[in-house]
Amino acid sequence: MGGGTGGSGMIALQDRLARLQLAQIAYRHRAIILFEGWEGSGRRAALRRLTAAWDPCHFATHCAPDVDKSGRHWLARYWTALPEAGSTALFHQSWYGPLVADRAHGRLNDKAWARRCDEINEFEAQQRDHGTLVVKLFMDIAPATQGERIAAIEADPWRRALRTPVVRAPPPRDALQAAWSELFAQTDTRWAPWHLIDANKREEGEAAALGAIAEALQKSVPLDPPADPAELQRAG
Repeated sequence: MGGGTGGSGMIALQDRLARLQLAQIAYRHRAIILFEGWEGSGRRAALRRLTAAWDPCHFATHCAPDVDKSGRHWLARYWTALPEAGSTALFHQSWYGPLVADRAHGRLNDKAWARRCDEINEFEAQQRDHGTLVVKLFMDIAPATQGERIAAIEADPWRRALRTPVVRAPPPRDALQAAWSELFAQTDTRWAPWHLIDANKREEGEAAALGAIAEALQKSVPLDPPADPAELQRAG
């Protein structure tokens, strides 16, 4: 996917995304883009590549939330982050992260797990029924690659200081892998499919992530400006 890796290929891909965002803004379309994946897989780097291309007034980035102790429905916090017309909500970890962690830690039995997967599918279907594009990326890296990248983070005192105790002591990768595999099987829907990104090589992973976003946007927004500017007032 995408327009090559690094250099002129990445610039061309960012230019393409910038033009697609203009169409999204003009026609008042909404989008939700989720960046999931292993620690060290390059989610933040891909986000930086994407947002460097975009008008900052028309997207909002939401990072992994703190534990919600309000007692509200577990998806409530995400409803408040949904995008306005002509805007995009970017999630660096989303409603999937807490669900996978709970499953991997054994805090969800089969019945509760199935119910939450159904709630996610219904939530995402509601967004698509409202005209919102949903793009779900999972950035995948091999265990050896992950180990090397985490070691590099630990060797940098500034980056090491930002790793919380929860991040430092995640569930075993085998348990997480099993939970993610279950989740893909339950939530890979026709209205919100998963895009598996091979991120073992950094630049190729970033290009593949941005390419998947560009392809999804291109299918969802008009590609030509309206002949009559008044049409924009009726769009969305």
